[in-house]
Amino acid sequence: MSSTCFPHLPLGQTIPASPHAVSCSLPTMRSVRGYEEKDPEIVRQLTNGYPRFVVHPYARKLAAHFIASTPALFGRTLWLTSSAAMARALTAYLGATRKPELYTSHGLYGVSHPEHADTFTLAKTFLQNIGGFLSSREAEDHLVALKLLSAPHPEDVFKGDASAEIRRQLRAVLPGTTDADLIIANCGMSAMHAAFRAVAAVQAPRGRTVWLQLGWLYLDTISILKQFTAQPADYVYVRDVLDLAALARIFAAHGTRIAGVVAEVPTNPLIQTPDLAAIATLCRSHGARLLVDPSVSSIFSLNVLPHADLVVSSLTKYTASEGDLTAGLVAVNPAGPDAAALRTATAAGVEPLYARDAARLAWQVGKTPAVLTQINASTPQVVAFLEKHPAVKEVFWALQPGSRENYLKLARSPDATGGMITFTLRQPGALDKFYDQLRLPKGPSFGMKTTLICPYMYLAHYDLVTTPAGLAELAASKLDPDLLRLCVGIEPAAEIISALGEALG
Repeated sequence: MSSTCFPHLPLGQTIPASPHAVSCSLPTMRSVRGYEEKDPEIVRQLTNGYPRFVVHPYARKLAAHFIASTPALFGRTLWLTSSAAMARALTAYLGATRKPELYTSHGLYGVSHPEHADTFTLAKTFLQNIGGFLSSREAEDHLVALKLLSAPHPEDVFKGDASAEIRRQLRAVLPGTTDADLIIANCGMSAMHAAFRAVAAVQAPRGRTVWLQLGWLYLDTISILKQFTAQPADYVYVRDVLDLAALARIFAAHGTRIAGVVAEVPTNPLIQTPDLAAIATLCRSHGARLLVDPSVSSIFSLNVLPHADLVVSSLTKYTASEGDLTAGLVAVNPAGPDAAALRTATAAGVEPLYARDAARLAWQVGKTPAVLTQINASTPQVVAFLEKHPAVKEVFWALQPGSRENYLKLARSPDATGGMITFTLRQPGALDKFYDQLRLPKGPSFGMKTTLICPYMYLAHYDLVTTPAGLAELAASKLDPDLLRLCVGIEPAAEIISALGEALG
């Protein structure tokens, strides 16, 4: 049976149909593996992708133009960055031995270095981890100015003060905050990096350098913690988010050295919600700062600010629900003990949101509650179907047993679940057949009007699903390598269920 809701999306098709889309179609497991393994046959069809992982075609075209027209750049790789500060940070990170050089032209900033595979990988990973790539809309504007593109992609935007409108909408769900407490970034990882560095800067002079990762976090958050803690022993992974006793023991033994705790609420991808009030009490009583990321369900669904020192969220998810831009937020709890210092340091550390991205986000942000209402109405129906299906082994979502009560203590309403569902299949080796037959849009990201599914561990942690040591690490964290991450969109629940039912058999 075909569906008007879910037409076939060929490999590389942008999701949505915009040059600024944050997702793209990976319709088969072969395409997923080919993308991860850099198979030329697959990669050449993937012109776009999630903006922090893939240099946008417009940015590539612009860099190629500058290289071709600048003799000093011949034989060098050029990275166009989100700001002059990011270019300086990348230069420092690469170090003098790799011969990076700052680049500026037409109000743009970047870094060039001699063509070298290792340097390329280092630079790309650094910019990916903390959101340092040039915005696709900024690249587009420069291509138009250089007459290399005829006109910008037509789209609806907010006509007034975009930053003021975004903050006005956010204050509605973050009461007590002022505009200065709401720090907007070009993506969620820029927000997380700036928040982490701000807390580290405040805490290090107090002899506090240890960071606790509470549960499995999003891969680039893990990378930030591992890469920027003072020494390897300062990074501590607490596997079980529900084991308060274990957390209390760590604080009892090392509380005076702990700078901060980073928690996703709920976690990604097992969607577990810890007892946030109890964790906040532990942190406050021991002088640690608590960073809470509610992106999985959205700040519009969960009230976490009273428990956190900093709320760090991706606004790409749910708030930019069209799926055509990245943005991030750090909300400073004005009642927190270091609020003034954290506000100043975080604001100085984020990468700015480009003006046209802000105008597009401001046009979308006011629609967030209505979009979430539709998503929240469908999600329990999809969960009920999956839980009853004999081919499905486990289902994880915001109201799962074990952490349901913790979630409901934070939820703005009992049905404010967000759209994320993860699940595993009962039959070993069933992933490829199910995924390939499924008619739903398949690609990275979540929190869009469009339903999206992906084999999460393959896209986020391919190194772990393909090595014995990696599989052991996943097992220790109770993560099935074949786990599927589904985020419900605004399409009719019956259509989503129908598509799942066909593929599950």
